[in-house]
Amino acid sequence: MSGGVDSSVAAFLLKEQGYAVIGAHMKLWDYVEVGGDIYKDGRCCTIDSITDCRLVCDSIGAPFYVLNLSAEFRETVIENFVSEYRAGRTPNPCVRCNSEVKWDAFLRKADELGCEYIATGHYAFVEEGDGDIYRIRKGVDQTRDQSYVLWGVSQEALKRTLMPLGGLLKSQVREIAARHGLRTASKPESREICFVTDNDYRRFLSEYEANRGRSFEPGEIVHENGSLVGRHNGTAFYTIGQRKGLGVTSSRPLYVQRIDTQANRIIVGEEDTLYRSELLAEQINWSGRTLSMDSFDADVKIRYLHQPARARLIPLTERSARIIFIEKQRAVTPGQSVVFYDNDIVLGGGLIANAL
Repeated sequence: MSGGVDSSVAAFLLKEQGYAVIGAHMKLWDYVEVGGDIYKDGRCCTIDSITDCRLVCDSIGAPFYVLNLSAEFRETVIENFVSEYRAGRTPNPCVRCNSEVKWDAFLRKADELGCEYIATGHYAFVEEGDGDIYRIRKGVDQTRDQSYVLWGVSQEALKRTLMPLGGLLKSQVREIAARHGLRTASKPESREICFVTDNDYRRFLSEYEANRGRSFEPGEIVHENGSLVGRHNGTAFYTIGQRKGLGVTSSRPLYVQRIDTQANRIIVGEEDTLYRSELLAEQINWSGRTLSMDSFDADVKIRYLHQPARARLIPLTERSARIIFIEKQRAVTPGQSVVFYDNDIVLGGGLIANAL
């Protein structure tokens, strides 16, 4: 339970369905309580979330625990987040957190409590498909569908996962919460990265590394034609397709095309050169499809808000594939997730290694 309306209603619905429910809030970041507030690396964050979880559990008659997973989170998510940006890639920490912490480490905690299942407030479905394969389907609320960030969850974890909100709209979830007097019914939602409280990942990277005696090296911003057009403060502060904040002057808008960490350079160019027809995917998890080396067609998303594009998938190994789009796609970004769909079913997903 995060302290928001979604996980609150998920717990309520399962209780109504006859499950013995235990509420659990995962402590994922380093908290220091000062005068009634919790501070994350010096940034203020109220303790309301934990209080809301506890009061919702009280109202539905469920025990409540706070689980300390901060060590796993720092090692698995934070360190990866920083190292990926340093390597010139743009990570999605929520995907890594889901597969490595929220399901893996959380399931171990569930076992300690004697729980048969874990449940979340994600807007998606988990169902058993052919051949005893458990798969994820898109939630009915297309404005809230979270199937994209769940591609890395293992089969073993999916078998023990319940997602009671998949068939509901966000408006219906709030109505249920209000009708039954749940404290979180009108609580606003937050979509920022949970450990970057001000949504400024550049500030976070700078402070996190400064606390460890490290910094980012300035370098050149170079046009694709080879001309020097500006200076950057560190390659980690840029992402493919970025236009704003480059600090360069040009008669035409310029966008980040590539990040060359070896030469410590940012390469920029016009928008028409941002489009790519192919990408290489790695670390693939085939979550809804039996492994096969045969090529196939699928709808492919290359970022959370991307409209799925039709493409041919050519498996190269059990965990890598070449993806060829029918139409070129804009700003294919290494480090981001690429997810494969058959209509609303997640066939699998992986990380973008390179745009071709």
